[in-house]
Amino acid sequence: MLHPLPLRTTHQQTQLQIPLNKPLSNQFNFEQNYRNISNLLLSLTRSRTLPKGLQVHAHIIKTGFQAIPLISHHLINFYSKTQLPLDSQRVFEETQVKSSTTWSSVISCSRRMSFLVSPSSSFAECLVSVLGPRPYIPQRLESFRDAFFCVDMYAKCGEIRDARTVFDGMPVRNVVSWGGMIWKLQDAVSIINGMPIKPTESVWGALLTGCRIHKDTELAVYAANRVFELGQVSSGMHVLLANAYAAAGRYEDAAKARKKLRDRGVKKETGLSWVEQGNCVHTFAAGDRRHPISGEIYLKLKELGEEMERAGYVADTSFVLREVGSDEKNQAIRYHSERLAIAFGLITFPPERPIRVMKNLRVCGDCHTAIKFMSKCSGRVIIVRDNNRFHRFEDGKCSCGDYW
Repeated sequence: MLHPLPLRTTHQQTQLQIPLNKPLSNQFNFEQNYRNISNLLLSLTRSRTLPKGLQVHAHIIKTGFQAIPLISHHLINFYSKTQLPLDSQRVFEETQVKSSTTWSSVISCSRRMSFLVSPSSSFAECLVSVLGPRPYIPQRLESFRDAFFCVDMYAKCGEIRDARTVFDGMPVRNVVSWGGMIWKLQDAVSIINGMPIKPTESVWGALLTGCRIHKDTELAVYAANRVFELGQVSSGMHVLLANAYAAAGRYEDAAKARKKLRDRGVKKETGLSWVEQGNCVHTFAAGDRRHPISGEIYLKLKELGEEMERAGYVADTSFVLREVGSDEKNQAIRYHSERLAIAFGLITFPPERPIRVMKNLRVCGDCHTAIKFMSKCSGRVIIVRDNNRFHRFEDGKCSCGDYW
């Protein structure tokens, strides 16, 4: 499906409507105060509108607004959310006065983009110069959010011990911070049972996700029962339980979990992926054939799939949630929405341009593996933003280090 890409948002009673087919200089008075510029950057960040954001940054440099810490904060955030970490780094390094807001945004950016995976980068060196080479206990940061971001940043880079050290040094903890500690199944139950506050659905959901990954259905059932004891729960809990059953091959139990969801009249959110091309957003769902060039897209996936198999790719059909034949499972998993979006990018984008895909749900494990092979076989950089984090795929590797 194709959609035009206008931008309309409301922030602090400021409404901005920015058509992409008109020069930015004709739409916005850049001599206005910096708060209007700040609101504009917020709008562009929410819509992930990269071309207009680059124009705004150019005008900010001309008008000298980049010297204002709040503007630097929004620029760092904009570039990290549009998957340009090197530009976030440049803005950070060029910021002469680094306020607590600036440091908050840079830590959030590091958490989002997994900078600690490449500790030799100058951005990582900047972090180390202030945070220290070992786990940083956020005493100088001014909000709980920054402290939690530090925990999450270390965890997503695989530095579990460092994350635990930061967590233990936090002066204040809440349910969110405790939920961030659920990484290893062997420690998860003891951590949850040791919480000084009552675990919420989000905490048990973190454990359920781990059970699905490690195919521990018994622990998944235990976690699900604790969730259901809380009373009314979200549809996501039923989906997580069904996923855990399916991953372990217990399809009958998975079907029962999905039936409970249907009985409540709740529908699972449809997974969608989209990519920008020109002034349009191209949106795909799993098995989608509504796109004008769907024939070319499916042919591209078939050709690339054959090359991936020669390179060693084997589909993990445990991510198919129903009991069907192996051939049908292979077909079902090969046409997930992100793969269709990537194939579209391979067809339409020039070779030097990274393929940037947005997805409203978490990338499944098989698609994560498949995209590694897609990047290796095509020689392209593929960047995927799912509902959990960024993934930069290049030469068969992902920036997340398989922590997501």
